[in-house]
Formats: sequence, C-alpha cells, structure tokens
Amino acid sequence: MEPRRDVGVVLSGGGVNGVMMELGFLRRLRESPLWDRIAVIFGTSSGALSGSLAALDRLVDLEAFLMSLQPEQTFRPNRLWRLPFLGLHDYVLPRTIEDNFGDLHVLAREVADAPIELVVLATDVTDDHERPEDGYELVYSSRETTPEVLAQAIIASAAISALVMPLRVGDRIATDGSWVRNFPLGRAYEHADVETIVAFRYLPRYPRVGTAPLSRLRQRLQPFRRVAPVRAFVSELESAEERAQRGEPAHLADMIVRLARVSILRNTQLEELHADEKDQSLHELHELRRDILELVEDLETVAAIERRFAQARFPFRHDRTLPRITVRGTVEGSGLDPGFRNQARWLDEEKRLLIRRGYDLTDSELAPFEAAAPEAGATEPYTAGSGA
Repeated sequence: MEPRRDVGVVLSGGGVNGVMMELGFLRRLRESPLWDRIAVIFGTSSGALSGSLAALDRLVDLEAFLMSLQPEQTFRPNRLWRLPFLGLHDYVLPRTIEDNFGDLHVLAREVADAPIELVVLATDVTDDHERPEDGYELVYSSRETTPEVLAQAIIASAAISALVMPLRVGDRIATDGSWVRNFPLGRAYEHADVETIVAFRYLPRYPRVGTAPLSRLRQRLQPFRRVAPVRAFVSELESAEERAQRGEPAHLADMIVRLARVSILRNTQLEELHADEKDQSLHELHELRRDILELVEDLETVAAIERRFAQARFPFRHDRTLPRITVRGTVEGSGLDPGFRNQARWLDEEKRLLIRRGYDLTDSELAPFEAAAPEAGATEPYTAGSGA
C-alpha cells in the first residue's frame, strides 16, 4: 500500500554553505517518519540542486558529490578582459554535475518519474515585459515541465547572478531564483497536496567586499604618482578606502552586492512573515466561526452560517491549517562560498562540520515532533561514508 504523501519540503537558496547544511537537514529528515510522506519538494538555487537528488532518494550520491566539490568546479574566474562581456566567472557547475551524474536530461527524466514532485523557482530576466503578473518568477514542476526544460531550470536557479550570466530555460531567460523567492514557503502553502511543511532556511552572513585589492593597487601606483592620470586615479582609490572606513560603499560593485543582500534577505523575511500572518488569520477565522456558532441555537441559522463561511473567498485556502517545522541554519563568516578571484580549497573537515550542523539543527526541531507521534515509526537510518 502506497504511503499517504502530504508533506511539503521547502529548501532555500544558500550557496555552498547552504547546500552542505541542507544535506544534513535531508539526512535527518530521512530518518524521520515524515520522509515516506513527502509529496513535493520546493527548491530555490542550491535548494533546487539538493532537492532534485532528494526527490530521487539519492542522498548518498549528493554527499559524495559535495565532498568532492571544489571552488573551480562551480564558478571559475574569467580572464579580466572578459569580465565586461561574460561576467566575473565561467559557470562550470553544469559540466561538473554532468561529470558526476551523467546527462542532466536523463536525471530530470528520473525526477519526473519519481513519486516525489520537484518544484524549482528561478528569476525571469527576459527582456520582453510580457509577464509582469507573474512577478518575474518562473515556477517549474516536474509533473508539468519537460525533462529538458526542468534540467535547464535547475541549473539556471543556481546561477548566482553576481558571478555568472543568466541562462535560457525554454523560451525564457532565467537566473538565480533567490532574487524573487529565496525561501519558497508560500508555494508550499498553495500546493493542494501539502498538509504539513518541513522547511530549511539558510541565513547567510555576507562578508564585506573590502578594499584590500584597492589598497594593493594604490601602493603599486605610488611610485608613478607624478604622472597626472595616475595621480588622479590614486586619489580616487584613496577616496574609496576612506568611504569604506566610514561604512559607506567603497565602489559600485560594493553597492551592488549590498543591494543584492538586501533584496534576498528581505524577500526571505517576507516569505516567513506572510506565512505567519496566514497562520494567524486562519486561527482567528476558525475561532470567530466557533464563537459565532456557539451564540446561535437555531439549527437552520447554524447551517446558513456554515455555508457562508464555506463560501467566503480569501487569497489563501481557509479550510485547513498547516503545521510547519522550520530549521534555520547559519555559519560564522563567509564559510565555503566561492570568492571573487582567488579561493582557497574547501576542506573535508569544514564540509563535514556544515553537514553535521544541518543535521543537529534539524534533530532539535524534529525530535519533539517524533516524541509526540511515536506510533508513526521511522524509516531506516541513513548511513554515509563521510563520517559527518
């Protein structure tokens, strides 16, 4: 007998740090009675990548892939002369994924046939202004999207806009889904099959861009300061360093990074805020209905009130409330995310710590749920070779 599938799993964006912690989250979730009940996984950016392997129950493969991954296999810095044309980095992650898992279209076909639905979010940057009603959000479900387009969507959703150019997905041009919905919680509320939500939300701590490269450049140019153009350029570098000391953006790239941070953090916060408001509204609506019915004794009037409540139209479903478990993960400093130019190797020990942290944070959230419902049983524990 097929298990009932009524759980929605939500995976936020979060770069390399986020996907490592999401693996720990998924490992712990797999040990819980909720795993066999998963109906759909919603993923943005790194969550789209980890969600595709989770939908196939291939966490062992996901771990092996992440443990072998290095910065140059994700976003490889372009030569300086190519930056204005192709962006800061070459997006080599798709090739790395294919080297590890084979043809992405084959993988997407497997996801389409899996019992768990995958929903991928990306940002629409097509220059046609034809779909503003969609909020520039692209949503791809493995139940409705061709494997070819789904494969493109997973890769585009993880294309960090500060590093690489956008990609084509079907007839649209798409990039990192974090711009419009970094934490796709609202999509889980809207899905008809979802009755319980388990979510992982990565809370990034963005490092400052800094002015060290500017300082080194200024020092190299000091011997040539008598040349007028060089003197003017050095003066601009000094001004940029002074702005940074005052806490202001040192340069345009610094400002763009700050704006990106604001956009992604704000849409993530709003996603949870809207979910909390929806939960509160549903609670108050049900309480109001109960109180009104208690004041009425006439059965005909009771039936009329029931019908009126059932006919009420809200911008959300009001015939159900959704229990929600949210795991929030963060790391100190910049962690393992790719750097702009020179990036140190990602050490196995650092990766295992991130995976372990995601696992432990999830355990602290799931343990009370499992204690309250011991009769549900648990799936076979997940074992891995990394020792995380």
